[in-house]
Amino acid sequence: MKSHNFFEAFANWATNFTGSSIAFLGALLVVVIWVVSGPFFHYSDTWQLVINTGTTIVTFLMVFLIQKSQNKDSKALQIKLNELIAASKQASNRMVDIEDLTEKELDQLHQYFAKLAELAKKEADIHKSYSIDAAVKKHKEKVESV
Repeated sequence: MKSHNFFEAFANWATNFTGSSIAFLGALLVVVIWVVSGPFFHYSDTWQLVINTGTTIVTFLMVFLIQKSQNKDSKALQIKLNELIAASKQASNRMVDIEDLTEKELDQLHQYFAKLAELAKKEADIHKSYSIDAAVKKHKEKVESV
C-alpha cells in the first residue's frame, strides 16, 4: 500500500510540475543548450541521438502520466455529474454511469437529447425542461390515446 501512495503522490507532483512554466523553461533550456552545442560536436549522429533518445524517453513516460491524470480527472468529473443528477428532481437517474455504455448507445442518447432540445426551443416557456422519464411518460400517453 505504501508504494501505491508513493506512486500516487509522485504522479500528482510530476503532473503538476510538468505542466508548470518552470518545466517548460527547463525543457526550452535543454533544447537551447543542445542546439548551441551542435558545432562543438560537429553536428554528429551521436549529438542528434542524444536529443532524440532523451525526448523519446520523456515522451514515452509522459504518456502514462497524462493518461493517469486524465483517468483520475474523468472519474472525479463523473462523480460530480452523478451527484448533480442524483440531486435534481427532474433529471433521470438512468444517466448515472452512462460512461459505461457503448459508443453506439451514447450516440442514440445524444440524438434523443438533441430532439429534446428542439422540443424545448418550441415551448413558449424557455425554462420548461424535459427529462427522459417525462418524455417516456408523454410518449406512453400519446400511444395509449391513439
